[in-house]
Amino acid sequence: MIRVIVERHCRPGKEAELESLLVELRCMATKQRGYISGETLKSVSDPSLWLVISTWIDADMWNKWKTTAERLEIARKIEPLLIAPEKISVFTFIKRGGAESAHTIDTCVDLLFIIRTFPKLT
Repeated sequence: MIRVIVERHCRPGKEAELESLLVELRCMATKQRGYISGETLKSVSDPSLWLVISTWIDADMWNKWKTTAERLEIARKIEPLLIAPEKISVFTFIKRGGAESAHTIDTCVDLLFIIRTFPKLT
């Protein structure tokens, strides 16, 4: 499992447009194979800073979504609303002895979600 963090700095006065496009992007992402969950956060100390954090089954599934025409189209609409280019970081869970060890409760919930949502994968 991976987590993707997309960092964006919004131009002042463009927040409503950005939020609308991020909601549209999230709705499309939820239909993608491998998508597990996501959230959008706005910095308390820097109102221009927005983070989108999503969880995916693996990096291949994220990369497929990242390069789809529909995602790229929304990304093109988002670009002029930003002060700087978006920054994408992909993280994996720390492994101990071959088992994913990040937040046991989250992992259990994520695994239950995967089992229920993608029964053919298990």
